[in-house]
Amino acid sequence: MFVLICIGAFVGAFALSNAIHLAYANYLTREYRVNWSDEVGTVRTDLAYGEGDAQKYDLYLPADSSKDSYGLIVYLHAGGFTTGDKSGDAETLEYFCSLGYVTAGINYTLASEENHASVYTQSEEIKAAVPQVVEKARELGYNVDRMAMAGGSAGGALALIYAYRDADEAPAPVRMVFEAVGPSSFYPEDWTSYGTDQSPEAAAALFSAMRGEAVDPDILGTPAYDELMKPISPLLWVEEDTVPTVMAYGKYDRVQPYAASVRLDRALTEAGVDHAYIVCEHSGHGLQNDLAEGVRYNETVNDYLDRYMAS
Repeated sequence: MFVLICIGAFVGAFALSNAIHLAYANYLTREYRVNWSDEVGTVRTDLAYGEGDAQKYDLYLPADSSKDSYGLIVYLHAGGFTTGDKSGDAETLEYFCSLGYVTAGINYTLASEENHASVYTQSEEIKAAVPQVVEKARELGYNVDRMAMAGGSAGGALALIYAYRDADEAPAPVRMVFEAVGPSSFYPEDWTSYGTDQSPEAAAALFSAMRGEAVDPDILGTPAYDELMKPISPLLWVEEDTVPTVMAYGKYDRVQPYAASVRLDRALTEAGVDHAYIVCEHSGHGLQNDLAEGVRYNETVNDYLDRYMAS
């Protein structure tokens, strides 16, 4: 029963935090919105990249189609891996499209009691979708030759996974990643808000659901555990050539552990990776109590785009 409570708490907390996070993000980014029209760009919605009901993406194309090449920004939606939709990020996608980028929001199969979706299967769906996004953009006259991955919360985790794990197989060079409050590693000592410090069985059950493969409680804290969890742990992919990263986290986040972001910052620093680690000292998962830091996150994202996504 304790195991089920831990998993239920995780799902409930992430679903609640998604609403809080999106409301805050919409408030924060008013100055980054545009009045969307054909003079700014056009959008193709619900383009299929697979057979699944959720395997769709929206593609935003700048009005100026005369350039020799374009950068692509893929923004992945929040929702605790169980809820959310690409349509919730329309204003964000419109804004980046207004800067001259091709942008895309990609849906992925949400985890439920009726399916076997997990963070791993979702990351594999994103991996399968990106080449089709690039191909479609090129087919429509937009030669994508560089990319940035991005997202919030669950989408932030999936963006990090693609940028760190799958960049070598990307259809165009991944130049950077930016994300807010995305889980980056899965150590029981970090996820204590879900009781993972009280029961190895509860920790194993929670991380089994996220990994999509059974975790034996006996391997927690061993190299075998790291190897099993590596496919969904951005932290474990950090090396010297990891792409530049902008990330924001709340110090009082109990939905995904702030401690994990400290680990990621340390790993990026030790590897010499250019990154910006923005800590919201008074906030939880929604980052709602540190508006100045939220503005700094947006400004830093734009600075990194100027530096790394220029043609």
